[in-house]
This record gives sequence, structure tokens and C-alpha cells, in this order.
Amino acid sequence: MTVRTFTLPDLGEGLTEAELVTWLVSVGDTVAVDQPIAEVETAKSAVEVPCPFAGTVHRLHGDAGQTLDVGAPLISVDTGDRAGTPAPEGGGPKGGQSYREEERAGADPAAGTSPGDDDGGSGSVLIGYGTPGGASGGRRRRPKRSAAPAVTAAPVSATVTSAATAAAHDAMASAPRLAPTVVSPIVRKLAKDRGLDIATVRGSGPGGLILRRDVEAAAAPAAPDGAAAPAGAPAGDAAAASPAVPAPEDPAVDARTGLRVAGRVPVSGVRRVIAQAMTRSRAEIPEATVWVDVDATRLLELRAELKAQDPERAPGLMALIARFVLAGLARHPELATRLETREDGSQEIVRFDGVNLGFAAQTDRGLVVPSIRDAHTLSARGLDAELKRLTALARAGKASPAELSGSTFTLNNYGVFGTDGAAAIINHPEVAILGVGRIIDRPWVVDGQLAVRKLTQLSLAFDHRVCDGGAAGGFLRMVADAVENPVSVLADL
Repeated sequence: MTVRTFTLPDLGEGLTEAELVTWLVSVGDTVAVDQPIAEVETAKSAVEVPCPFAGTVHRLHGDAGQTLDVGAPLISVDTGDRAGTPAPEGGGPKGGQSYREEERAGADPAAGTSPGDDDGGSGSVLIGYGTPGGASGGRRRRPKRSAAPAVTAAPVSATVTSAATAAAHDAMASAPRLAPTVVSPIVRKLAKDRGLDIATVRGSGPGGLILRRDVEAAAAPAAPDGAAAPAGAPAGDAAAASPAVPAPEDPAVDARTGLRVAGRVPVSGVRRVIAQAMTRSRAEIPEATVWVDVDATRLLELRAELKAQDPERAPGLMALIARFVLAGLARHPELATRLETREDGSQEIVRFDGVNLGFAAQTDRGLVVPSIRDAHTLSARGLDAELKRLTALARAGKASPAELSGSTFTLNNYGVFGTDGAAAIINHPEVAILGVGRIIDRPWVVDGQLAVRKLTQLSLAFDHRVCDGGAAGGFLRMVADAVENPVSVLADL
């Protein structure tokens, strides 16, 4: 039989990893060319990955919830070509030991080179569109539990001494035909980050399986033989000296608070991307915030009139405000720029011919920012159509990476959550974000008389490195005036 291994393809837009959400096939299933085999979650969207090979599923590399690097093995398929020579699972990035080579178990290092990646397959995988030259199809099955690793040794008996276990590990490491027994991509990445050759690490798991604590112990400074941990040394040092006796990984009681731990949720997928983006924004951007209360009564009246005239095509409030924002950016373009640092350490402000308008959208996967490309060329009705289309895609998890990136200015309507105002965090690498609060009845002075009006609050957070208070205040005041007198402003657009 000939086993072909398909690696996680390049997902585009600079993405280097993806979280494996669920398998769509199981070991032993028959797959066709371009049949979806797994659902993965990239930075902010979920996509199905098609397989470029046809045959029988031989092995699934990874479990649901794991994060895989681009180029790491994803699935091995028996293509049924028994006349061929068994192909090693090599490949991946050039230089050093690849993930495929680490996953290879029992393969002969002297074996011949593997066939080209395009032999018997359909070609390069394009996420969401299948692969060129292949026909989609094939019966999809319900996801099942991932199969066990292809090569595992029998569990070590509890009566074996530590010296015998060490000897067995040394014999395994010296065997020319066996690769390190490691199945977790997290363990591999941890070893790589700490500069360790995974083949030199002794595993304390069943059959010599290399676990995370084994890598941490191997990376810790070695203590002299027979030396005891000094008095007052941290408990982690003692654990590193005795990797065969692991400390509890999930204690029932939190040492800091004394409360029982109800659960642990890994920061992964969209939540991790949001955390990284927000941290970077706060760390790099010296932001300032200005805000103003606005009488939106006339804007609501205009919206009601448009809806009465044409209920199907009447733009929503967000589309009208977006149109006012674009008019303000045309007068104050510095708020839709980007600050870049060059190789020599100097900085420059990058200006753009137009605006890609981003808007914050809350989804089940977290907060995302779809981008309306060339928004400055659209009318209020055109903006309304794009807002609805991109919001639906984002909430369904079907928006592409291109549709979730590339914005130069962001509009955030946090009023839908019932809040009046907020100090928004700038969507890095942009330099400004405008927030809109809820519209409610409040007392307001009109022509010297107290009246009940529809009030909202606009807040602008801006990067003080590229914009001063005068420009920020001028932009905010222009948008506020447009909200208060929409008819006169729309006549000029």
C-alpha cells in the first residue's frame, strides 16, 4: 500500500496556524478527491479543508481542539497503489527536522524519496473552494474519536525500576528505524521553542510517550547527581528533577484564592487572536479619547420617512452614520492612515487613496471586524447592503480572511448592548475608532426651551502620534453635525 500524507495548507492572509474544530471523516473511511475532511478555525473564521487524495483514511494527525501549524501533518490516506514503494511522510519546511519527520514512526531513514505532492492528487488546496482539477463529492460521515497513534509500545510494568526504564529509553533513542514517540503538536512546538531535539527527550508516558512535562524537565538546568533540592527552592525545581513523578495538572482548589476550580478554558482560536490584538494596541498606541452628546431626533425622523417611502431599500441608521463617517474622513484623512516602522527604526505615516470601513460585529466565536472594501465609493444604500451581507457571513462563521481584514477605520455600535458610552480600543494597525452609544429619550435644550429629544453619544479614540486634538475634534464635530442635521449633509454627498 502507498500512504500519502496531506499537510495543513497555507490558509492565506499571513495565517500560520489553525485550530482543529472537528473531523469530518474517521480512520477506515473512503474519501474522494476534494472531499472535506476536517473543519478548522483560522484567526476569525471556520473553514472546511478538502483532501487532495482519494483512498482510505489511514491516520488522523491531531484531535479536536488542537492547534496545528501550517505544514504540519493533517491526514494520511492509503491511495491503494500497492505496486508503488511505500512513501515516507517527509516534506514540510526545508531545513531541520520537519513535523512530518517527527510524526514518522518505523520509517527507514534510507528509504527513497517520496513522490511529488501532485502525484495522484488534485493539486494545491484552496480553502473553501476545493482543489483545482478534482471533483468534489464523496460520502461524509459523522465525526468520531480520532484513532490512536500508529506506533505505540506496550505499557511499562509498574514493577520495572527507574534504571531499567532509562535503559529502555536509551535503546529506543539509539534505534535507527524509530522516530520519537510524540503525538502532541503542543509538545513539539514547546521543544522547538526551547531549542531541544525531540529525539533526545525521554518520555515518561505510556510506552515512552513524550509529554509536556518531559520537555520542561529536559529544558530545565540539570542539578548535580544525588544533589537534593536546596531548602526553600520552588516546587517546580523538584518536579523538574523527578519527571517520572508529575505534579497534579488540575488541582481541585486554587492556591491563590482557596476556592474550588470549576473549570479551565484554554485561550485559543478567536479569543486568543482578540487578546493578542487588544494587548498590542494598548502596548503600542498612545491613544486619546474625545466624545460628544448628539441630538439624533432628526436622523430618526429621516429614517422613518425613508422607510415609509421604500421599506425594502431604506438604509438603516448604521448605514447613514457610516456615510457621515466617510464624509468626515474625506475632510480629515489622517484618521484613516497607518503608522509603520521601517527597518532602520524610523517611522512613517502611510496614507491611502480611499477608505476600507471596518465595523465591529459580535458573533458566537467572539468579536470580529468585517471590512467594507472601497466604502468611500458606496451610497448609504450600498453601505447598508454590505453591512447586512458581511454581518450574516461573520455570524455564520463563513467570512473569509480577506473579508475580516484590511480595514483602515472602524465604526463600533456598542449601543446595541444597552450602553451609553465606551472608551474603545483602537483596532491595530489602524489609528482611530468611532463608537456610537444607544439612542434614548433625554431632556435637551432646543431654542432656549427644555424638550425631550433622542440623544446618543459619539466617542472617538485616536492615535496621538498621527493625529492631534484639533483634527480629532473637527472630525467628531462634523459627524455630530451630520447626525443632528442629516438632510443638509446628505444633500452635499
